[in-house]
Amino acid sequence: MASLFEKLGGEAVVDATVDKFYGKVLADDRIKHFFENTDMEKQRGHQKKFLTFAFGGAESYNGNGMRAAHAKLVKEMGLNDSHFDAVVELLGGTLTEMGVAEDLVEEVADTAETLRTDILNR
Repeated sequence: MASLFEKLGGEAVVDATVDKFYGKVLADDRIKHFFENTDMEKQRGHQKKFLTFAFGGAESYNGNGMRAAHAKLVKEMGLNDSHFDAVVELLGGTLTEMGVAEDLVEEVADTAETLRTDILNR
C-alpha cells in the first residue's frame, strides 16, 4: 500500500507545498507573528523533512519533537487551538490549490490532528 507521501506525489509535491504554504502563513494575521524572528529558509527545510517523515516518506526524523519545538510558542506567545486550526486550514488550502484530491487533503488534516496535543503541550 502506498504511503501518504507517495500518494501526494513525493518529494517534489512536499517541497512545493511547503514553499507555497509558508507564503500563506506569513501573510495570515492569525499566525504570522509566530514567525517574525524565524529563519524561514531553515524553517522550510525542517518542515519538508518533518512532513516527509509524517507522511511516511522517511523512516525517521531527527529534528526536535513537536512538544519541545513548540513549548516556547505555547508558553510565551499563547499558541493555541485557533492557531493550530489556522495552520491546518492553510495547509489544506495549499494542497487543494495544487490539485491534490480532497480525500488526500483530509488524510493530511487527520495526520496533523494527531499532533495537536503535543504541539499545544497538553
